[in-house]
Amino acid sequence: MSDDTEQIRALIEGWAAAVHRGDLSVVTADHADDIVMFDVPPPYKGVRGLAAYREVWPPFFAWQAQGACFDIEELEVTAGDDVAFAFALLRCGTEEELAERPETRMRLTLGLRKEEGRWVVAHEHHSFPDLHGPDEQAQAEREVRAVHQHWFDRTAAKDLDGLMAHIAEDIVSYEHDTPLRYIGRDRVREVCRAGLDSAPGQVTWDVPELKVLIRDDLAVVWGLNHMTGEMGDGTTENTCSRGTRVFQRRGGAWQMIHQHVSYPYDPETGEAKTDLRP
Repeated sequence: MSDDTEQIRALIEGWAAAVHRGDLSVVTADHADDIVMFDVPPPYKGVRGLAAYREVWPPFFAWQAQGACFDIEELEVTAGDDVAFAFALLRCGTEEELAERPETRMRLTLGLRKEEGRWVVAHEHHSFPDLHGPDEQAQAEREVRAVHQHWFDRTAAKDLDGLMAHIAEDIVSYEHDTPLRYIGRDRVREVCRAGLDSAPGQVTWDVPELKVLIRDDLAVVWGLNHMTGEMGDGTTENTCSRGTRVFQRRGGAWQMIHQHVSYPYDPETGEAKTDLRP
């Protein structure tokens, strides 16, 4: 390994250690006045100039202080007489983020040049792989649809515990009935219990035209709820209502954090219309 390669490796390892410590003076040392950095967040044209480079780090340090790591895992350096480049993989994330996706790494590429006998960083490029490309999005949608199918099946089985499996402890639900809102998993459990108990016979629920929209770890789902229930007198109630549900992926599993269901009403009588059909 040449002296130049050793110097550059020490420079990069010292820089990464300073980032982890939140030491701005060391992080910005050994960087060219005209540095251009392509960072993970905007601006998309890059951070240009040492003054602008210095300004981006304090918010990152604040996030990192919550328990995130910034550790070089692999580093390769190639040095010429006065120009060099390096690329690296780093573990960068909180314990929770890395536990959920342990394979995730930040990619780092550096361009360096020699000025008056010392190496300085003239270019940085940081990025993460796109974790929500077409395959990830399709898988996430399958997972959210599977949650609904689980609910449909557990409704037919009158399995109250099963119905609670994907409902967050801190859910806020706007139900058909008063009060205005139900806060917490236990309150929603009682609504579900009352619904199952209201029909002694078979109960079914589905959303025939379920729509799913997912961005990162949030999903919004909407559609018309179709519910049937066999009553004690042998008749069958058949109703449709509107439903919107919001999910968050927590610990790798989708949890419903908000629900809003409603019936349209007759503006002349003020009565809820439970007999409408698509």
